Amino acid sequence: MLNYLVAFGAIAALLVGWVAVQRVTRGYAERHPETGPYREVGCAGGCGHCGQPCEQPAEARVTPPRPL
Repeated sequence: MLNYLVAFGAIAALLVGWVAVQRVTRGYAERHPETGPYREVGCAGGCGHCGQPCEQPAEARVTPPRPL
C-alpha cells in the first residue's frame, strides 16, 4: 500500500511541478517580449509540429480507416 501512495505522490508532484514550470515560462515570456511568444510543446500546434505539413497536397487522397 505504501508503494501505491509513494507512486501517486510522485506522479502528482511531477504534474504540479510541470504546471509551475509552464507558469514561470509564460510569465518570463510576458516580461521579456524580445524573446518571442511563449510556445507550447506538443503536436497539437498546427503547421510544422511533429513533421506534419500544414496542408495536404491536392493529389494526396485520404483513405478512411478500415472497419475492424
